[in-house]
Amino acid sequence: MEQIIAQLDRLVPVHKVVDLTVQGAHVERELALVKVVGTGEQRIEALRLAEVYRARVVDATVSSFVFEVTGSIEKIDKFTELMAEVGLVEVARTGIAAIARGREAA
Repeated sequence: MEQIIAQLDRLVPVHKVVDLTVQGAHVERELALVKVVGTGEQRIEALRLAEVYRARVVDATVSSFVFEVTGSIEKIDKFTELMAEVGLVEVARTGIAAIARGREAA
């Protein structure tokens, strides 16, 4: 962990690195853009899964969708696993963003 913190501190524009797992309660989320290609029943199933996982359609064509999904790593992993069965072609993930809970600033 110390090596990771040291490497991140050298990046620009990183202003501060804090290990929130040590500090206590925190909220963490990840964002993914998921491209799915398909027609007919595959397209309908992709929309159903997106609704269940609260994914938003951010782009749509007659043969593809790009979904935006946020949440835990496990949620995004499961969403992409299910989308693979209906036509997943590409995934872009941000990595985890986190912030400490409560009134205090990290």
